[in-house]
Amino acid sequence: MGGRTVCAAVSGKNAVMADRDHVDKYLQDLLKPELFKDYGPNGLQVEGAPQVHRIASGVTASLAFIEQAVQWGADSVLVHHGLFWRGQDGRLTGWLAARVRLLMAQGINLWAYHLPLDAHAELGNNAQLGLRLGLQADGRFGEQQLGLAAPADLSLHDLAARTQAALGRAPLVLPGDGRPLRRVAWCTGGAQGYFEAAVAAGADAYLTGEISEPQAHLARETGVAFLACGHHATERYGAPAVAAHVASHFGLEHRFIDIDNPA
Repeated sequence: MGGRTVCAAVSGKNAVMADRDHVDKYLQDLLKPELFKDYGPNGLQVEGAPQVHRIASGVTASLAFIEQAVQWGADSVLVHHGLFWRGQDGRLTGWLAARVRLLMAQGINLWAYHLPLDAHAELGNNAQLGLRLGLQADGRFGEQQLGLAAPADLSLHDLAARTQAALGRAPLVLPGDGRPLRRVAWCTGGAQGYFEAAVAAGADAYLTGEISEPQAHLARETGVAFLACGHHATERYGAPAVAAHVASHFGLEHRFIDIDNPA
């Protein structure tokens, strides 16, 4: 997967305008950010046009994403990874200034939802990934109950093949002890730290976006398989699902813009 791709999914054939504050309230009610302890602010991060007509969704508010949203004519964008995170010093310089400058020059609203977008039971990253993997979750685990787990009856080879077909890239697989998979757990993005919680929840395999050094040892010592499938790759589905839902509700136009990312 290389270069930049734009995947169109336009909602609202006879699109109309919606008040930005009404859209904002709807998103707040839908995703309930007040229930989460997060790493940055959820909701409207950059205020733009007071009326919303075209909303672009994406994984990350990168400059490339914003540029393509501008090219399409978006007045609003909704992403999983926004611009502001805990620990930043708050200065608008360099790459951050470039992103904010373009958004404000074009009057584009930026909504960003992080953990609330992971957690939503139907539209969230984890629910959407499970849907694509053919897994029906019946339990939650991990910090803030973000991870999902489902009964399964397949081999590790089958799970890896299913994952590759769904995400368009081969996962890094640590096989554990090769046991049949009767229960699979997953949490998208950088949730490698949830591996122990997945093991405690009875998983035979755990799927997430990234891997760190300790997980290789844990897979060998617990016998539970670990699949690292890409942070970006596992989180491509929540933002467009939410944006399409909002677009359908308000009669807006929506387009998902996918900026390739190997990580």
